[in-house]
Amino acid sequence: MNIRTKKRTLNVSKRTHIMGILNVTPDSFSDGGNYSTVNKAVDQALQLEKQGADMIDIGGESTRPGYTPISAEEELNRIIPVIRILKDKLSIPISVDTFKAETARKVLEAGADMINDIWGAKKDPDMAKVVAEYNVPIILMHNRKEEDYSDFMEDVKSDLLESIQIAKDAGISEDNIIIDPGVGFAKSMEQNMEVVRELHQLVNLGYPVLLATSRKRFIGHVLDVPAADRDVGTAATTVIGVQQGAHIVRVHNVHINAEAAKVADAIYGKRSL
Repeated sequence: MNIRTKKRTLNVSKRTHIMGILNVTPDSFSDGGNYSTVNKAVDQALQLEKQGADMIDIGGESTRPGYTPISAEEELNRIIPVIRILKDKLSIPISVDTFKAETARKVLEAGADMINDIWGAKKDPDMAKVVAEYNVPIILMHNRKEEDYSDFMEDVKSDLLESIQIAKDAGISEDNIIIDPGVGFAKSMEQNMEVVRELHQLVNLGYPVLLATSRKRFIGHVLDVPAADRDVGTAATTVIGVQQGAHIVRVHNVHINAEAAKVADAIYGKRSL
């Protein structure tokens, strides 16, 4: 199973791939304000690559609970200067975390390689068209406005299949579709744990699966620690994700999770010893 980008082709069947998080925001839940200048963001991206990231996911708008929405213009002002520098400095693909089609178009023109949409191409009706036009991968994340489920896992699968159909109807190739269970979005603490525990059900849909649990609230709920102290807990979810068949994990601490994934891959058979 391959994910093809302009920079490189990622064979996500051979081993679990690591997506490093780079938030260029003042208000993200874990690292808001840490990398809100261009120089700091560029330095952090290069550090994440050095630590073993296979791709970088840049976010210009916080999506934490209670976040303040911003315009596409402000989002682009945060992201574009970073992409313009990193596109020539990084040897790994650049993903941009956005649900706005206008932002997606501009960042792809600036040199981004893929799009990560927390609304699964459902929030902005033009998102799927833009991604199809540029023929790049898209991560379709599960999300809902309300935590209203009749059969939780079946509903998650049904919602993701709707996103997949939207993407395909717009002309996005099946090879460019990645799915994400949306841990931390429109889910209770118990449902967040269930979707990680039952991740194999989404893997069975036949698309690469990205697991994004890093430092999230359900880990803090279990450990009773602040966001910055949740990397070991995150690594535990990475190992479970590998066991369940995840192809990519999206994390803040690349070093810890790359090592956890490498050992889990060896145990569960993705990586030959």
